[in-house]
Amino acid sequence: MWLYLVAFVGLYYLLRWYRERQVVSHLQDKYVFITGCDSGFGNLLARQLDARGLRVLAACLTEKGAEELRGQTSDRLETVTLDVTKMESIAAATQWVKEHVGDRDGSLTLLPRLKCSDAIIAHCSTELLGSSDPLASASQSAGIIGLWGLVNNAGVIKPVTLCEWLNMEDSMNILKVNLIGVIQVTLSMLPLVRRARGRIVNVSSILVRVAFFAGVYCISKYGVEAFSDILRRELQHFGVKISIVEPGYFRTGMTNLTRSLEEMKQSWKEAPKHIKETYGQQYFDAFYNIIKEGLLGCSTNLNLVTDCMEHALTSVYPRTRYSAGWDAKFFFIPVSYLPTSLADYILTRSWPKPAQAV
Repeated sequence: MWLYLVAFVGLYYLLRWYRERQVVSHLQDKYVFITGCDSGFGNLLARQLDARGLRVLAACLTEKGAEELRGQTSDRLETVTLDVTKMESIAAATQWVKEHVGDRDGSLTLLPRLKCSDAIIAHCSTELLGSSDPLASASQSAGIIGLWGLVNNAGVIKPVTLCEWLNMEDSMNILKVNLIGVIQVTLSMLPLVRRARGRIVNVSSILVRVAFFAGVYCISKYGVEAFSDILRRELQHFGVKISIVEPGYFRTGMTNLTRSLEEMKQSWKEAPKHIKETYGQQYFDAFYNIIKEGLLGCSTNLNLVTDCMEHALTSVYPRTRYSAGWDAKFFFIPVSYLPTSLADYILTRSWPKPAQAV
């Protein structure tokens, strides 16, 4: 009995391994738009895909970040500044992407990087796109109409603190960047992705499996998961595939030790008097040290995340969810299956008690 079970599980993983090794063809002709490329996962992914030959369209928040990225990559990679909290910035970036992938104002036009001779146009079948437009057919056969990949990577977590210590401005900023920005960028770029029958990769967090601190950040990532799940089901008949990447703890600009601790101190300093009395200075000091230890323990191997993103973009059979990092696979996911009371104990057993605890 057990032997059959082991054989079945082994066969399942062997078949999955074989399927996931199959790579999409003509990658050198495919455009991928990535947000949050100033540093961290987005920056590394942009360089990684550029080295593999894809046409990377990298969105950076600052011109300085864009300039530094261009200095580390080939001439194929192009950059644009984007603030995902501003609709006019998203609209401008979308138009910029349209001009690169060959779709202006919703209609096909001559592609700046595609040269089609009369012979090629005559050779291309109009049935490729179900259209009588020979240029559209020629462009589709070259594989570069539309946006193949959209990676929603831009995100913030600051400050890392308790829900009661957060002011509304910080809370709204987290939601605007991590959730509303993802929705607006995706819906703005969606017609281009649908035209290419492409991929959308949304970066969530392993904290959606077990949320136990950074409350508004977790709320935003739960929203990303829900949006991704719904979009995947809505777009299943258009050939668009949606993947979610759930990173564990990694050392990026978002988890910078010095900046995160300073923001935490500032949040406590600005907290109302009754909040400080409720928790007490000893609680803050102990919680501060817990967060510090957690940040010091962040993994520096960002490839564990970007390899998941790359697979979601280049595999014929991408996964729906990727859990990136050893802590994600061997701690957070197992804990998420435990009874709630036991999971609560494991996750909060080292927490201090507030001054006015009952």
